[in-house]
Amino acid sequence: MRGRVIESPKLPAPMRGGAFSAGVEAPAGRTVYVSGQVAMDAEGAVVGEGDVKTQTEKVLENVTGVLEEAGGSLDDVVKVTVFITDMGLYDEVHEVRRRFFREPYPASSMVEVSALIDPRLLVEVEAVAVIP
Repeated sequence: MRGRVIESPKLPAPMRGGAFSAGVEAPAGRTVYVSGQVAMDAEGAVVGEGDVKTQTEKVLENVTGVLEEAGGSLDDVVKVTVFITDMGLYDEVHEVRRRFFREPYPASSMVEVSALIDPRLLVEVEAVAVIP
């Protein structure tokens, strides 16, 4: 239950087929803040070195794991922030996001950064969820 999507003909549509909404009014519930997740497994090994699609899948699996422990799911996410090391990876990241998130999509920001905690990492995602 993501909440009410904020839409207006005065706002631009998501760029390049992005899987996000301009805004989301969160429903009542418990707010869960998911720290930035990266493409590392439970042992701390980097998954999908050099492959942004594989890394994005692992990142979103990690986000899902946090939310499940809190009693929620990706359907409860109202906002994500994506950090990528190369904005040229935008389309590939959104291709994967469309497999994990359903419409209505959460609000989102994507920011290019010079580096993440490990130079082999290409993408990091933090999320805010409201669990009814």
